[in-house]
Amino acid sequence: MIKLSHITAAGAAVAAAVFVTAGPLGGAASADTAFGTAFDTGRTVMEENRDQVTVVGEGSVSSAPDVMRLNTGVEVRHASASQAFAEARAAAARLTTALRGVGVAAEDLRTNELSLGPEYETYPKVSAYRAAQGVEAVVRDLESADRVIEAAVAVGEEVRLNGLSFEVSDSRGALGAARDLAFADARARAEQYARLAGRRLGRVVAIAEENVTPPRPVSYGAGFAAEKASVSPGQQTVSVSVRVVYGLD
Repeated sequence: MIKLSHITAAGAAVAAAVFVTAGPLGGAASADTAFGTAFDTGRTVMEENRDQVTVVGEGSVSSAPDVMRLNTGVEVRHASASQAFAEARAAAARLTTALRGVGVAAEDLRTNELSLGPEYETYPKVSAYRAAQGVEAVVRDLESADRVIEAAVAVGEEVRLNGLSFEVSDSRGALGAARDLAFADARARAEQYARLAGRRLGRVVAIAEENVTPPRPVSYGAGFAAEKASVSPGQQTVSVSVRVVYGLD
């Protein structure tokens, strides 16, 4: 009905144009012809839609993460700003060396924070200076995850564990499998509707991927090390939905 109304409005515009250009002798007949053409076109569109079924299929695939990102770093407080900064830099170097020692590659280590600032007892009286340097370590061998965490903690009291997350390094395989499932789901739904309508499912008329939900990193807070003797990556899910239009025979 919506498409018919839209086309009828377009037909009205066409009829008005024909009436103006045709003049007073042929205007009325031309207008009637235009309205009749618009009505016939709308009826054709409705008939075509009766010979189609539109469905949305969904597919989800779960996979195990294979990469861990450890968010760690060091923090130092000292009465001297320069001394706090120097000690923090030295502690960060020891942390980096320790992480390299348990198999983390140099290219998988990244500085993600470097800060220095005063802490006030009562403003403007400074009680100490705080220096911090953050280090993100990408662990590609999850079997070594516990060893990496333990090596970081063993560096000293300056070390801070700020949390971790797990990721799937390559989600293309899972995404492809989810698309297969979504399309199969769409066809199954279309076949059911065709059967209920007493029709046979025809060829695919149109396909549109509507929604893709990629796997999201699973994050743990700073208290993860105290709560678990061993970290667990769990499962991550990728989802796809696809809209498919089928013809009906």
